[in-house]
Amino acid sequence: MSYQQFYQGFLSANTHNQHYACHSHYFWPDCTRDAMLQYWDDSAKYVDHKWGYFFETLVPQLQTKISDILNTSAPQQIVFAPNTHELLYRIMSCFDSTKPFKVVSTDSEFHSFQRQASRLQEEGSIELITVPTQPFATFSERFKAAIAQHNPELVFFSQVFFNSGYVVSDVNDIVNSVKNDDTLVVIDGYHGFMAKPTDLSAIAHRAFYLAGSYKYAQAGEGACFAHVPTGCTLRPAYTGWFAEFGDLDKPRQIDGKAAVQYSQDGMRFAGATMDFTALYRLRAVLNMFEENNISIDTVNNYVMQMQQHFLEQLSAQQHPMLNASNLVVEDASERGHFLTFELESADITQQLSAALKEQGILTDSRGNRLRFGFGLYHTKDYMDLSAISGL
Repeated sequence: MSYQQFYQGFLSANTHNQHYACHSHYFWPDCTRDAMLQYWDDSAKYVDHKWGYFFETLVPQLQTKISDILNTSAPQQIVFAPNTHELLYRIMSCFDSTKPFKVVSTDSEFHSFQRQASRLQEEGSIELITVPTQPFATFSERFKAAIAQHNPELVFFSQVFFNSGYVVSDVNDIVNSVKNDDTLVVIDGYHGFMAKPTDLSAIAHRAFYLAGSYKYAQAGEGACFAHVPTGCTLRPAYTGWFAEFGDLDKPRQIDGKAAVQYSQDGMRFAGATMDFTALYRLRAVLNMFEENNISIDTVNNYVMQMQQHFLEQLSAQQHPMLNASNLVVEDASERGHFLTFELESADITQQLSAALKEQGILTDSRGNRLRFGFGLYHTKDYMDLSAISGL
């Protein structure tokens, strides 16, 4: 099957470019355009009643599909938000704000966590313990050791690290190493969801999982979600009216006053009014996958083949910097859906990225690391790296 048939709109708009940044912004399939129009039509049809319609149809449909992809068997524990930062902060708002709490994380977390955690540490709200991800061979053991040593209130780590592409293969072992039942465990799955086969069945009762559609789910910005651990009864202080959808927990009193009630499922972590256009797009993409029998295994196998072909073509160019010796993650079995090359400096990296862009080869950089991402719209014929030899 030629997967390019699903992406004609974005491919036609980029005929003079080779796009290797789908780890950042994946091309949208054509079905997402129709989905946006459907959102308009449904909004016009239901007007004031659209929220009820969305929560009776769209939301449970997406919950089921995402739960199936992650194998949680708990679709009711999926909650949506416009971005993962909102969900992260809602989780963090469950802690007592009058005293600092400990957080064990890594030096390779995306800005939605790293910036927020750094700011909270700056004002003394948290004590942040940061574990280096490299060397990768010992990361898991060092991370589990830090958890055991510090007994934190929060553990936060990525399934796939955004600045290297390294895949944490023993996510379950890390989660199960957290012996304190009161410790919250949060997995940033943004570079894993819809890219690497993921099975949360063994830890669905224990860990939060954050992801969204901007990258490999291919539906653009605005559709993020969290899997909330089954049986969770936390009461986030940062809360919105969506958290009252569904059956509410039993009325209670705090200091003699009636307490705010929450939905008894994952919706207890919901926020407030948001644009559901992105959720329409996400549903369209997931329907497209289902209708064409495209599994995450299929996607992963295809993308890794494209990575290998790219590396073979790149080797032929004999570039002094873009070569296998500068790959951050050499073993393909430990690599996500993008290649990361570590260069001498951030300036050199930016200069090379700009030179590639002038040749119509679009990628991105993080400090002194240059990243090339791959997706279903890549083919062997799509890749023309001949210009690289002259850079």
